[in-house]
Amino acid sequence: MRRIIIRRLVQIIPLIFAVIVMNFVLIHLAPGSLFDVMTSEQQITDPAMLDQLRHTYGVDQPVTVQLAKYIWSVMRLDLGYSYRQNAPVFDVIMQQLPATLILMLAAIGIALLVGVTAGVMASIKVNTIWDNLISLGAVFFFAAPSFWLGIMMTVMFAVKLGWFPVGGMRTIGVDESAIGAVLDVMHHLVLPATALGLFYAATFARVMRASMLEVARLDFVRTARAKGLSGGRVVLAHVMRNAMLPIVTLLGLQLGTMLGGSVVIEAVFSWPGIGSLLFDSVMSRNFPMVLGVLILGSLLVAVCNATVDLLYLRLDPRIKAR
Repeated sequence: MRRIIIRRLVQIIPLIFAVIVMNFVLIHLAPGSLFDVMTSEQQITDPAMLDQLRHTYGVDQPVTVQLAKYIWSVMRLDLGYSYRQNAPVFDVIMQQLPATLILMLAAIGIALLVGVTAGVMASIKVNTIWDNLISLGAVFFFAAPSFWLGIMMTVMFAVKLGWFPVGGMRTIGVDESAIGAVLDVMHHLVLPATALGLFYAATFARVMRASMLEVARLDFVRTARAKGLSGGRVVLAHVMRNAMLPIVTLLGLQLGTMLGGSVVIEAVFSWPGIGSLLFDSVMSRNFPMVLGVLILGSLLVAVCNATVDLLYLRLDPRIKAR
């Protein structure tokens, strides 16, 4: 297992290198730059001052030289300096990363709970009204844009009913105790996590239903029923356990899209995570921050996928590591 973990970690290195090169080139091909925004906002027109600023920020050098210097900086764990926040990029990201991780973990929990439960129920009640309702709900939440769903949930449950706050992560003046702070964050977390998780719950429900129906037809399930095991034990201990394997694989593939989907959800609910940080950085042409978020985001997705691969090996002994 140690050899497998080391191999997975080594495979991440060329992936991060490719992400750095691709994103760096694409950003420099895009029109506009942080330098142009800064000079226009401060109304700097003096040619000597402009040349000095270009030299200070290194934009007077060829793109290949800038790329080589940036790769060397990343190797030294230096993601650059954000002139918008007046702080190192790494420090700013670390301040807002916990909020995104909390949102993603909550959304994953909701997606697995709702999706797996709905898929199991649909497979047990196949070709009934319950199966049709679950399938209809899965199609709806899969097709509904997450930002629209978030806005509708805000209008209904925050504005009309007043059950949840409209946005943000914390309430000003809330109970300063640890329990009070946690409950306040959880209260703010319900709507954004649900809006983000329902899309993936719809996918998990459809995959779980199909997987349950396929596993239920296998010989070992018929043997378990022939031995006199109860229907509930057959479903939970035999069918569901083996039907979860495609869900684990799908979960690893969906982590990247979930991180991208958090950008929209964080903007809708004013959630202070790296998604909203990335959106603001793109709008302000804060390219060092954009590159830093993309690098750490790709690293997070790569590590999560490697973890899912190792978990898959534990769940299914028939699969050998390659």
